[in-house]
Amino acid sequence: MSTAKLNSDSHHIQSYGAMTPSTSYARSESESETDTEGLPGLPLTRRSSLSKHLDSEVDPARATGILAAFCFMTGFIDAISFSAVFVWCGFQTGNFVQLALAVAKTFEGPSLTPQDTAFRNPDQHALCSFLTFLLGAFLGRIGDRIGPHKRRWLVSATFVQSLLTMAAAITIWKSSQDSRDGPTRFSIADERGDPAWTHALTFACIGFMSASMGLQGVVAKRLNTEFAASIVLTTVWIELMNDPRLFHINRSVVSRDHKLIFITAIFTGGFIARALLHQLGAAGTLGIATGIRFLIALAWLFVPGKKGTNNPK
Repeated sequence: MSTAKLNSDSHHIQSYGAMTPSTSYARSESESETDTEGLPGLPLTRRSSLSKHLDSEVDPARATGILAAFCFMTGFIDAISFSAVFVWCGFQTGNFVQLALAVAKTFEGPSLTPQDTAFRNPDQHALCSFLTFLLGAFLGRIGDRIGPHKRRWLVSATFVQSLLTMAAAITIWKSSQDSRDGPTRFSIADERGDPAWTHALTFACIGFMSASMGLQGVVAKRLNTEFAASIVLTTVWIELMNDPRLFHINRSVVSRDHKLIFITAIFTGGFIARALLHQLGAAGTLGIATGIRFLIALAWLFVPGKKGTNNPK
């Protein structure tokens, strides 16, 4: 009986050993199918990690570079629109006052020059810019639902700005008012009474640019940093001049230094855009702006997150 029992145990051990590799392989194959289910080529664990990363919140205090890039884009975009039709896509205070003047002219008495009371082309572009800016800002309400500090919102909102800028580049290119040999070389007007853009598509271009600036303004505002007013320079100048540590030049002062970065970025953006405009025209310059905004959208993926919120449940 002892010999029979040993033979039986040996048979069971051999059977278990024979089944283990196939069982292990089947289990591994099943897990592999589960990992890749839904999105071929991307394991479930990687997709889960990416989703968690996108749902995490960035630390606004560590996003100085990106917010400075926002300010750069403010100067960049405004330089293009102002050079063509003397309208600001970001600084809506000027456009709003310009509209007030245009309305006031309609109440004036008879004039020797009837065109003085007309709703001129720059006034029309100013109205278009103002309304589309408000529309772009309204889109920012989506961020309040997603979470204004969520990486998912910041990436997608900046990507939409890139798409709007690309649409502006395409429309001004199709308008045929951005050629080297045209009446106005490369969308640069000589004087206010002779704007470079008069075609209907130029209104679409202004609209796309202004909407992108409205959306950018909301994104920056919700982060609540020194760069919150990424499209309002007057307030920054006032706060800088009244900073109690303005003249503490021997040490770093965040409130002062960030405002100086803000101002420098806007000036640099306007300077570079005007230089490019003279060589490439509005379409080419807006194409470069599209690329910059796309890079900014990707950069949000690498901004450090807030402590304790990088792995939301």
